[in-house]
Amino acid sequence: MKKLIALLLAVVMLLALAACGAEPATEEPQEEPSEESGETAGTVPADLKVGFIFLHDENSTYDLNFINGAKAACEALGLTEDQYILRTNIPEGQECYDAAAELADAGCSLVFADSFGHEDFMIQAAKEFPEVQFCHATGTRAHTEGVANFHNAFASIYEGRYLAGVAAGMKLNEMIEAGEFTEDEAKMGYVGAFTYAEVISGYTAFYLGARSVCPSVTMEVTFTGSWYDETAEKEAANKLIANGCKLISQHADSMGAPTACESAGVPNVSYNGSTLSACPNTFIVSSRIDWQPYFEYIIGCVINGEEIAADWVGTIETGSVVLTEVNEQAAAAGTAEAIEAVRAELLAGERHVFDVTTFTVGGESITSYMADVDTDADYTPDTEAIVDGYFSESTFRSAPYFDLQIDGITLLDTQF
Repeated sequence: MKKLIALLLAVVMLLALAACGAEPATEEPQEEPSEESGETAGTVPADLKVGFIFLHDENSTYDLNFINGAKAACEALGLTEDQYILRTNIPEGQECYDAAAELADAGCSLVFADSFGHEDFMIQAAKEFPEVQFCHATGTRAHTEGVANFHNAFASIYEGRYLAGVAAGMKLNEMIEAGEFTEDEAKMGYVGAFTYAEVISGYTAFYLGARSVCPSVTMEVTFTGSWYDETAEKEAANKLIANGCKLISQHADSMGAPTACESAGVPNVSYNGSTLSACPNTFIVSSRIDWQPYFEYIIGCVINGEEIAADWVGTIETGSVVLTEVNEQAAAAGTAEAIEAVRAELLAGERHVFDVTTFTVGGESITSYMADVDTDADYTPDTEAIVDGYFSESTFRSAPYFDLQIDGITLLDTQF
């Protein structure tokens, strides 16, 4: 009798669940964590702390991009606000070492810094605090320094720059077809910070992307000697516009160049994020490195006790190289579709940004080039960079080493 009553009760419960639209609970199979997505198999320890060092603050498009990525990664992994520390406006000097040491003393198991000039001081801190992992963006020395707890990271952003260049070339073609200027007047301008390989790689990729759709384009580049100087960047953009440049892009971190373009009505391809709200009439598109996948990866390594790669390179596939949505108000018709088509070719390996058949140096094609990969004080070339007919950027180390001055690009100044 008891068994019958139990059976009837069970049937009643099932009917009630069905009436509520519910299903009996079943155990779903668990997916394996993905390294690329930053998922972690371990539980976040309550005492875990992560420290971030930024050259500037949210007013810098460069640093804001890192800050947003850091916050998003910490939130995605379940870190509470008291488990990560953001240090902003840390100069590329002894202040960086001081900040890194303070973060280590505060209990951080992982410390990250975002600017090239931070590297020496991060290495100094790594040697002093061997139990803490120190990670650094844009640096060059992790693969030669031999410090087990010091790591570099970058991304194949030259591919993003190239795609942004395609958008620029499309706009130039549209203006030529509209009769605004002739093919031989298709000249772009570019505001750079320093004549570092990172900047050279970026502006060359941008130019080659534009030239892939607008073959007559040329480009002038001017440098400010600073990563963040809004006045200098605005003046540089205005100088390029006065020189007859029909479209401007930049590798500098303020809103100086984009706002100069908006004031002059000159199309702009920005970097590190959309400038649409401030420049609705001239902003076309922006490429950027999304640092969230890397931050999730390194935090996950610390949680799980796994080794962090000495040189990590984010790609389009890892979600690290991204473009903003195209501003249809300023961009040429068909731009988004053109970008997607070229992106597919890059992913399939059917197109390479630095294909040596697409450019010359001093009027000559190149088949061999020794790049300075194992950086030393004299920047001695040490690695053959031409592989299978293209310059193989960011493969022998994470940070860029493309420093060729190709034909079609004129440097207005090189003192920086």
